[in-house]
Amino acid sequence: MDFEREILEIKRRNQRVELDKAWERSRARRLLVSAITYLTAAVWLIWIGDTMPWLKALVPVAGFILSTLTLPSLKRWWVKHYQI
Repeated sequence: MDFEREILEIKRRNQRVELDKAWERSRARRLLVSAITYLTAAVWLIWIGDTMPWLKALVPVAGFILSTLTLPSLKRWWVKHYQI
């Protein structure tokens, strides 16, 4: 009986882990983080009185998007060349 319960708990944990991984890789998450970053940067730039805040707020968003596009390939390279 303990084994059945342990197996069920492991399956539930694995399902949660898979959902977390899917969220981390989802376009919805990237879009949400981009939007929050853009709005935060724009509000900050407006608050400090900078010129063209709506345009300049795109800089951190572009950095985030570029990092999400390049990190998977960099990770594959690192895993391929990393020696344990």
